[in-house]
Formats: sequence, structure tokens, C-alpha cells
Amino acid sequence: MNNEKYSIVIVDDETEILNVLSRFLTRNANFSVSTYSNPITALSSIGNAKVDLVLLDIMMPQMNGLEVLEKIKVNNPEQKVIMMTAYSTLDKVLKSHKEGATNYVMKPFDSLQALEKKIIEVLKS
Repeated sequence: MNNEKYSIVIVDDETEILNVLSRFLTRNANFSVSTYSNPITALSSIGNAKVDLVLLDIMMPQMNGLEVLEKIKVNNPEQKVIMMTAYSTLDKVLKSHKEGATNYVMKPFDSLQALEKKIIEVLKS
């Protein structure tokens, strides 16, 4: 990776996931990380700032991630989004790709290093 700074937004209703991912990703000097447990607040922030990548949970109580993805893509069709979920079904995978998700990861993560590698691949694409 070069010295470019990438802005990453993480949206998940699980505080522990937000904390773990934020701590892990900010150790990389190229990543600036913002976290949101409320998808509605996250949408406001994403709409008002340059965001290179959104890590977005699918299952959240206020608004599900597929609805958030749809709203993100209306405002910015080129926005890169990696969907995250512990509840994978083929239907959700297909719907997230149809709605414009760049990639998809399962929770719990196999390894944070593998997730970071996927993030770098998406950012460079």
C-alpha cells in the first residue's frame, strides 16, 4: 500500500465488533476509521464526507444493512461497500450483490488479517 490515507466507516450494532475492528484497522497508518452503531446516523455521516469504504453489517435493529446499502448507492453509486453478517443465506448474498455491494464477509471473521487483505483489495480495485 502507498502512503494514501483511506477513510473507512464501520456500521454495526455490536459495540464489540466496532471496537475490535477499529483498534485493529487503525494500527494501519493508511486507515482512518469511523464507527457507528446506528445506521441512520452513519448514513448522515457517509452522505456528508468522502468515504473510501463502508463495512456494513446486514442485521441491525434500526434498519437492516440491505436498506442502508440501497440508500448509500442512491447517493453514491460508486461507493465501495463490504457487507458483514453472521447470518448468511444465499438470498442475502445475492441481494447484497444486486444492490451494489463490492464484497461480502462472514462473522465471526476467519482472521482479522484476512479481512484487512480483503479491505486492501477492495480499496485498490
